[in-house]
Amino acid sequence: MALDELKLNELIGRLVGELSAGYGGVMVAIGDKLGLYKAMAGSGPMSSQELAKRTKCAERYVREWLNSQAAGGYVLYHPKSATYELTPEQAFMLADETSPVFMPSAWQVVASMWADESKTLASFKSGEGVSWGDHDERLFCGVAAFYRNAYRGSLVQEWLPALDGVTDKLKRGINVADVGCGHGHSTVLMAQAFPKSRFWGFDAHADSIEAARKVAAAAGVADRVTFERADAKAYPKHDYDLICFFDCLHDMGRPVEAASYAAKALAKDGTVMLVEPFAGDRVEDNIGPVGRLYYAASTTMCVAHAISEHGTHALGAQAGKGQLGHIFEKAGFGHFRQAMQTPFNLILEARH
Repeated sequence: MALDELKLNELIGRLVGELSAGYGGVMVAIGDKLGLYKAMAGSGPMSSQELAKRTKCAERYVREWLNSQAAGGYVLYHPKSATYELTPEQAFMLADETSPVFMPSAWQVVASMWADESKTLASFKSGEGVSWGDHDERLFCGVAAFYRNAYRGSLVQEWLPALDGVTDKLKRGINVADVGCGHGHSTVLMAQAFPKSRFWGFDAHADSIEAARKVAAAAGVADRVTFERADAKAYPKHDYDLICFFDCLHDMGRPVEAASYAAKALAKDGTVMLVEPFAGDRVEDNIGPVGRLYYAASTTMCVAHAISEHGTHALGAQAGKGQLGHIFEKAGFGHFRQAMQTPFNLILEARH
């Protein structure tokens, strides 16, 4: 077949861009871990010598790193003074760990995907799964840090108020379960915002539960938050008025059973809050950068874990509202609606 050189060159250009981004991710991780971005934030233009001195790093390495950042558009370079500057916008994304768009931690997830490459290749051949706890440890820290900031910026301020009557109940004081809580950031954020309510976080991954307990203690809410290792189909029932699934139901091999268990653990007029990766119901709805990101992560993590449970489903991260609604319908819920959406998440509400 004859090659269309224009199309070929477009593909090559795209791949070079991908390689540049991949290399750039390593540079972002280095800048984060060495405190290079933080040292530049709010300091105006500075030389490589000054940044090296501030961070106690070798100047020649710092200079090359700065040039990579300038080439990628993550710092400004001033040719006349040979200085580098981090703009407020760049600092908000790269230096402020409390920012809802703080991105460096996300590269730890990518690092874990490379580290687990041999497991993924073996899974493709065997059809077997890889459970969450069998991944490189950078996955857990990277996912927790990435979602923590997104939740901090939206959970209390936007997502909970989008559910019918839930915020008022939380203010008065109710029982809340956070199923698949991971490092517990979502649980702790709610506990901080609603001191009259009582919270339980459950996760099957023991190390994550230990980390969650430390997060709660550091936040000063350990007296109102309990973290326990428990499966999504076997956690203690406390007549919950709110049960939350944050970016985890699609990872489960038996999501209908998890939703059915939630229905039994839920108070009569209680609510299930389901937060899932943003997705349409068809593949063609998910063609784009966000869909590509989620499909890739799902290949190595979400689908892999669901298969490892030898269950009924392997939904993947791009399940869409339609499939998720069907899950809750089969679990016996009569009410299911989309409360809101963001470029990265669907916020869904289910009731008896």
